[in-house]
Amino acid sequence: MTRRESPTFRVSVAAIVGTIAVFLYAVLAAVQILVLNPLAFAPGKPLSQIHTDLAQAGEAIGTPLVLAILGLGPALAVLLMLLLSRQPAVGARVVGIGYAVLLAFGAPAYFIASFGPGMALADTYLTSGADHSGWSFVLYGVSAVAIVVAAVLALVPQRGAGRQPLKQPTLAE
Repeated sequence: MTRRESPTFRVSVAAIVGTIAVFLYAVLAAVQILVLNPLAFAPGKPLSQIHTDLAQAGEAIGTPLVLAILGLGPALAVLLMLLLSRQPAVGARVVGIGYAVLLAFGAPAYFIASFGPGMALADTYLTSGADHSGWSFVLYGVSAVAIVVAAVLALVPQRGAGRQPLKQPTLAE
């Protein structure tokens, strides 16, 4: 068995890729909430002017709260990676399910984190609080795909699972 075929290697790769995916999701969500969506609310205005307009209206984006909410996903991803490093018997399939579930929960986290900033922008610019930038669809799409991946990994039988190698008869039998 080569190093790439070893279960430990596959679990490690799955955990690293999963953790990176969760971090990228959180970064895109933060950029969407704190930069892209405000710029879409007020096209042509620089971000500094948008923050000035918010302050004059008695509103704020609430960056610390946004980052705290979105930081939960990466924190859980790192925790999952650390826990998996202590459980060598766990397969890559289970790791994939764990990270897919974390990505699936990215959509509710994004919605919760973006609600306050969206309302602040809506109150300031007298419009709806809905996302004005299309990047939120990427986040929701990734979460939807993650739900499907988690379900497939959990429900579809693993190739070769349950099969026992044929026992060769011996002379004693």
